[in-house]
Amino acid sequence: MLNFPRWKVIMIVFVCLYGITTALPNFLPENSRNSLPGYLPSQTLSLGLDLRGGVNLLFAAQTDDVITARLDNLAGQIRDISRDENRNSGLPREQRATFRDIKIDGVSVSATLRNPDQTERGRQLLLPLSQTTVGATNPVLGGGVQEVTLERDGPTFTLTLTEQGIVVQQRDAISRAMEVIRRRVDPDGTKEITLQPQGNDRIILEVPGASDPQEIKDGVGRTARLSFHDVVQGLSQEDIARGRVGAGAEAVPFRDGGAIVIKSRAIVSGDDLTDAKPSYDQNGQPVVQFTFNLTGAKRFGSHTANNVGRPFAIKLDDTVISAPTINGPILGGSGIITGVGNIEEVNQLAVQLKSGALPVELTVLTERLIGPGVGADNIEAGSLAAIVGFVAVIFYMIASYGRFGLAANVALITNLILITGTLSLFQATLTLPGIAGIVLTIGMAVDANVLIFERIREEQRTGAKPFQAMERGYGQAFSTIMDANITTFIAAAILYFLGTGPVQGFAVTLAIGILTSMFTAVVLTRFILASWLKRARWATLPI
Repeated sequence: MLNFPRWKVIMIVFVCLYGITTALPNFLPENSRNSLPGYLPSQTLSLGLDLRGGVNLLFAAQTDDVITARLDNLAGQIRDISRDENRNSGLPREQRATFRDIKIDGVSVSATLRNPDQTERGRQLLLPLSQTTVGATNPVLGGGVQEVTLERDGPTFTLTLTEQGIVVQQRDAISRAMEVIRRRVDPDGTKEITLQPQGNDRIILEVPGASDPQEIKDGVGRTARLSFHDVVQGLSQEDIARGRVGAGAEAVPFRDGGAIVIKSRAIVSGDDLTDAKPSYDQNGQPVVQFTFNLTGAKRFGSHTANNVGRPFAIKLDDTVISAPTINGPILGGSGIITGVGNIEEVNQLAVQLKSGALPVELTVLTERLIGPGVGADNIEAGSLAAIVGFVAVIFYMIASYGRFGLAANVALITNLILITGTLSLFQATLTLPGIAGIVLTIGMAVDANVLIFERIREEQRTGAKPFQAMERGYGQAFSTIMDANITTFIAAAILYFLGTGPVQGFAVTLAIGILTSMFTAVVLTRFILASWLKRARWATLPI
C-alpha cells in the first residue's frame, strides 16, 4: 500500500497541478486572465446573487392559458379524426365514426357521434387521445401520470383532463417558460442567471450584477405566442390598408416592414414545436431546422402536401417573422426555413422559434434590487470564517500530530485549491450557503487523517514497525472513511435534487469537498508520508 508505481505518481502530480491551474484565474486580474494561452482554463468562480448583488424578480405565470390551449388542441384533434374518417377510411358512410357538437366545457371536451351505432369504432378512434402519459412527477423517483380520461354517455364521448395531468401541464409550462426567460435574458449564457420554479405558477429570476429591474422586465415581458398560418394571396395594398381582407383572415405586421394577410386559424400552434436550431443546407447557406411532435407533424405534413408553391407565415406574438415558400411536402415532422439571412439572423430566428413555443403570460409580482455592498459584506464575513477555521485546523493538526500534521495541512491546502478549481471549471454558482459548505468541508477534510493517524498510533503502541504501522493504519481506517463519506455524499445528493437555490449551492460545495478531500486525505497524505518514511527511515514514527 505504501509503494507508488510511476503511473500513480504521475496521476497524483497531474491532479494537483491541474487543480492549481484551474484555480489560478481567480487570483489574477482580468487583463492577465485574458492574456492566458487558449489551452489554459480561464474561468473564475461564478458568484451568486447574495455575493455579487443584482436583480431579483418573482413572476406569476398564467398557466390557465396552457390548459385552454390544451383543450383547444384536443378539440382540434377530434375534428381531424372526424375529417380523416370521412376522407381516408374507405368505409361506407353508415359505418364511419364521425363527430358533431364538439365543444369545450370546463376541463373537458365532448363530441357526439353522428351515427350512434358506431360507438365502439368511435371509442377506438378517440382512445389514443386518452392513453398519453406525460411528465415525470418527480425528478428523482420518475414515473408518469394519465393526462386525459375518456368516458362515454350514449353517443357522446367526453375527454377530461385529470387533476394530475393539469398539474403536469402547468409544471411543463413553467419549465418551458423558464427556458424562454433564460434565452431572452441571457442568450449567450454569460450572465450566470438563476431560475427557480415556485409552486405550479411562479418563477423566481435572479440576475447577478444587474442594476436595472425595468430592463430585465422589458426583456421578459413579451408573451411568447408562436403559430403557423396560411398566407392569403391576391390582395392589393389598398385592400389591406382598408381592411378588406375577407372572412377568417387578418392583416398582421411583417418583421421586414409592411403588413401580410394570413388566415386567422393556425395550421399548427407553437405547442407542437419541439425543437428549432440553426443549421446549413446542401449549398452551405444558413437555415433554421425545426421539428414538430406527432400531432403537429401530421397537420403540417397534410398542409404542405396540399399547398406546394404557396407561402406560409410564422407568427410570433403579433408579428409575422418569416413567410417562406413551401418547396415540397414536409411529411417527416421536420423541415428548414431558408432565406432568413446570415448566421446571426438564423440564430436569432431559431431562438425566437424555441422561445415562442409556449403561450404563457408573465406578470411581475415582486422585484428587488440587491446592492453589491451586501455581497461584499457576505464575502468578507464568509472569507473571515473560512480563514479562522482554516488556521485553527492547521494549528490543531500540528499540535496533535507533529510532522504528520504538516502532511495533513498540505493536503488541506490542496483540498481548498481543488474545490476552487472544480467550482471554476464547471462554473457552479457560489452562494453564501456554498461558502458555509466550504467552511464545513475544512472541518471535515481532516477527519479522515485523524482516523488514520490514531490507527497508526495504536499500531505503533502494539510494537508494529513504522512501515507496518502506517500500512495497517491506512488499511484499517479506509472502510470507515468510505462509509462516512458515502453517507454524507448521499445526503448532499438528496439536498441537491430536492432542494432549490441556496440549498443546492450548499450541496454542490459539500459534494465537491467530499470528493476532493477523499483524494487529498487518503491518497495525497499517504504519498507524502510514504516518501518521507522511505527517505528518513524513522525508527519510530514522529506522531
